[in-house]
Amino acid sequence: MTKTVSRSALAQVIEAVYGDDGARRAVKYLSPTLTVTATRRHRSSKRDWRREILLTVGRPNYAARQHIKACQRAGEPFPVKRVHLTRWPVKAKKG
Repeated sequence: MTKTVSRSALAQVIEAVYGDDGARRAVKYLSPTLTVTATRRHRSSKRDWRREILLTVGRPNYAARQHIKACQRAGEPFPVKRVHLTRWPVKAKKG
């Protein structure tokens, strides 16, 4: 069984990753068994202007499944309207 994904869902996750410099991953939850994820492969810097994005369509990973369970407990209808953003980790300061 093939599930179709709208172009608007793909555009939303790509735009979320491109638009926010601190975002590493953007996830759109279309159903409890289907997600669209855009992941930035490297941090952006002032010297390197290129951006490489990995686009994944399919079953949710462990963290996404936990988020889906929380959404279902809260009564959130699918597809979830907001795109879920994950930021780059912050390095601990030494000293």
